[in-house]
Amino acid sequence: MLIDKVALLYWQDGRILSSRSKGKDTWYLPGGKREGGESDVETLVREIQEELSVSVDPETAVYYGTFEAQAHGKSEGIIVRMTCYTAGFSGTPVASHEIEELKWLTYSDMDVVSPVDKLIFEDLHKKGYLS
Repeated sequence: MLIDKVALLYWQDGRILSSRSKGKDTWYLPGGKREGGESDVETLVREIQEELSVSVDPETAVYYGTFEAQAHGKSEGIIVRMTCYTAGFSGTPVASHEIEELKWLTYSDMDVVSPVDKLIFEDLHKKGYLS
């Protein structure tokens, strides 16, 4: 089984914005599951509005990469595919909807993120984006 998700990569000064859902102890990159026939960018715009209360400018969305790993907290063999984008947005990110908290994480925080986010953190660190 495959869980299809789209995420926003938003980093500054060697840190990346991450979110923690209500009642969870693991941090995830902001984003979520595709609904119906949504495109990647449509999913990105909707999910980021729901989670961070900001408006992504779809024209600025740039594909970064796709990563797959065992889905956190799911039965063995359930894979999450995370398609990642960078994008400009208007507004200031705040935790909303099902998100309890936002936090800027670094490479040293890999022990608190999901398996697929670990792969993304490794890639960002290797490219010099994540301290």
